[in-house]
Amino acid sequence: MDRPRLLPPARPTGLTRRSILGFGAAAASGLLLPGCSRGRADEPAPSEPGVFSTGNLNGVYNQFGAALSALVSEVTGVELKPVVSDGSVDNLFKVSSGKADLGLCTSDSALAAYEGTGEFSTGRLRFTALARVYDNYVHVVVPMASKAKSLDDLFPSKDNPNRKMVVGVGPKDSGTEIVANLILNKARADIIAKNPTLDPAKVEVVRKNLTLEQMALAVQPKSNAARGSIDAFIWSGGVPTLPIAELQKTIGFRLLDIGTVAEAIALREFGGFMVSAIPPSQYGLASSVPTLAIPNYLIAKPNLSDSWAWWTVNTLFRRQNDLIKGTPSPGASPGTGGHPEAGALDPRSAIATMPVPLHPAAERWYRQNHI
Repeated sequence: MDRPRLLPPARPTGLTRRSILGFGAAAASGLLLPGCSRGRADEPAPSEPGVFSTGNLNGVYNQFGAALSALVSEVTGVELKPVVSDGSVDNLFKVSSGKADLGLCTSDSALAAYEGTGEFSTGRLRFTALARVYDNYVHVVVPMASKAKSLDDLFPSKDNPNRKMVVGVGPKDSGTEIVANLILNKARADIIAKNPTLDPAKVEVVRKNLTLEQMALAVQPKSNAARGSIDAFIWSGGVPTLPIAELQKTIGFRLLDIGTVAEAIALREFGGFMVSAIPPSQYGLASSVPTLAIPNYLIAKPNLSDSWAWWTVNTLFRRQNDLIKGTPSPGASPGTGGHPEAGALDPRSAIATMPVPLHPAAERWYRQNHI
């Protein structure tokens, strides 16, 4: 599969978790992780069911989390129940409070939560990490019929000072909303700097909080309407994201190039942001689209049992093939439930969750496998 390209800006290098653990990539390169292996049989199974807080319905968090939950439940014989959520921020609150045992979140949200900044300024959250998994890619989606060719076209301009576009920015207080606001705020600041005659107070878009599926519906015109109730939407997720891909079967869509804004954010903001590109093969596009990428972490509540942590990490890597292809469920066709993003899993990069500490049992698994 044609994978997204990561183009990280140059940054100073320093201490890594790999050096802390006392092993190197050379040792990891010899690791064999068969996709059908259950793993070590003498690790005790969890003593009670668990809850996995995933993400928006049919988003990659939701699909990946549900697939991993099914596999962990299979190998342990104990249910790990996937539940729909509003994404990163929601998952961090649920996991840190113990309402969920596991969750997925972006690295920037994890950093803010761990340090008590931004959306988490009311207090630092405590949680651990099991792994860095795959990366999210920012999608700025416009209908094929839209005249917008760039982020600038969503805002008022000299020629159209009264333009007022409506942009979906994900659920309120979600990781998508955080990154959407970063992108829109940077684009707005650039437009104001380039056009001093524009009234800064009027250089804005209408930002609307909607779930992924709501945005995918809202961008489509109803009946004989010329446009949907929103003009564009921003989504941070893995590729492909199903509700976005499905738009090619109806109204068609394009992804806006946000490379310049992405580079500025990656250089100036903390949180693991990277410059990347979404390949055309992912959505049947004409060419690759420069964008912003954000690593994702698999996180755990502070007192998660060693059994849940160890078996989850073990399943993540030893059943990787099943996570990619999916496993059949009763009444379903083979290959149900997996997602191609699982192909990005690599135990050598999975330990890179700093400053969030690895769960002790997860660290033990990596040591046992010479990571």
